[in-house]
Amino acid sequence: MNGQTTTIDQTEHWKARDQQAVWHPFTPLAESNQIIPVASAKGCYLHTADGRKILDGISSWWVNLHGHSNEYIAKAIYEQALNLEHVIFAGFTHEPAIRLAERLLEILPDNQSRIFYSDNGSTAVEVGLKMALQYWHNQGIPKKKVIAIEGAYHGDTFGAMAVGDRGPFTAPFHPYLFEVDFVPFPTASNTHSLIHAFTQLVQSGEVAAFIYEPLVQGAAGMRMYEPDLLEELLKTAKSNQVLCIADEVMTGFGRTGKLFASEYCRTQPDIMCLSKGLTGGTMALGVTSCSEAILDAYRTDDRMKTFFHGHSFTANPLACAAAHASLDLLLTEECTQNRERIAERHRVFAQKITGHSSVAEVRSRGIILAVEIRTQTATSYFNEIRNNLYAYFLSRNLLLRPLGNIIYLFPPYIITDAELDWVYREIEELLDKMLGE
Repeated sequence: MNGQTTTIDQTEHWKARDQQAVWHPFTPLAESNQIIPVASAKGCYLHTADGRKILDGISSWWVNLHGHSNEYIAKAIYEQALNLEHVIFAGFTHEPAIRLAERLLEILPDNQSRIFYSDNGSTAVEVGLKMALQYWHNQGIPKKKVIAIEGAYHGDTFGAMAVGDRGPFTAPFHPYLFEVDFVPFPTASNTHSLIHAFTQLVQSGEVAAFIYEPLVQGAAGMRMYEPDLLEELLKTAKSNQVLCIADEVMTGFGRTGKLFASEYCRTQPDIMCLSKGLTGGTMALGVTSCSEAILDAYRTDDRMKTFFHGHSFTANPLACAAAHASLDLLLTEECTQNRERIAERHRVFAQKITGHSSVAEVRSRGIILAVEIRTQTATSYFNEIRNNLYAYFLSRNLLLRPLGNIIYLFPPYIITDAELDWVYREIEELLDKMLGE
């Protein structure tokens, strides 16, 4: 009893200190008292300060591939820390960064030729946008427009916000964002009109780049579209000399079934943005890769055509060591089989609940499963049902952070069949309760 009292007291102590000192992302200050202190994590579970064990069904914002506190990755970070923890990456290099770049180029699409390091997903996108825009600037070609897809989310820094969907998240900053031409989200019903609108834009000769989340828009509600539609857009862009930027921050490293969602298409991007699962979810690291053609615009004796971009922790050796270890695990046959197993079980469950009166739509691709709850109000991140759904699953020790009225499952690859069955049961019970109400 004393132990339980201690953990409860510790929880309240942490929460009180947190409220006085910390500002959390995507969290109203008025709700900061609802923060849950986590003492440790292992495998698929978060262990809270008051003794709860919560299954992390969303890989802690889509970053965790191999489970929390993975010993293989932890050992790699530890051993690297004893040798080289960090060094300036302008004018210096180190083996972990070189080897990681080499390994990434081995598994990325064949046209990718060079790796530029940064800190996270947003900065990887910033690098990609700047890289593309300066590509045209260096050649004296006046291409300044960017195309993106409605509903896009590419990050929270200014360039990433500019190419993301305009809405409540970005409203305070709209006057400061550069103009972007948004095309409709691809669906089976708008194929003709979408291709027509896209073609008109790229034929203007003013478009520098097209940026997109391949096959799955994450923050928009795990919205999914087909490779054939994306292939049409990419071919049209390329035939009109428009650079294609694939934001694979979320979809990279096996989330959609293949190592990269871009592999579903024949036409490959000129630039790719990676982060999240890159280090297995252990450390911050961003990567922007590019084709040889992009590099050619920067190969010059004119110093003013240098790509003047960098970060203090660019290519941090500890993060690179974590990424190496994560790749070791990712590329094993066991990990491949786990991803295939999860994807198949998602498909079976999706079929089971499709047609349920509480369900508007079920979507799955790879290890991603999304269940859109039928409500009287429109599907939206701000749908009023969101908080109730979040609290419902937390009360059952499941971390499923709904995107409005969309419940999604985005698990680490080590999740077991029994754990998946548990999550499926809880989702189905919720659907039945909603039907009863």
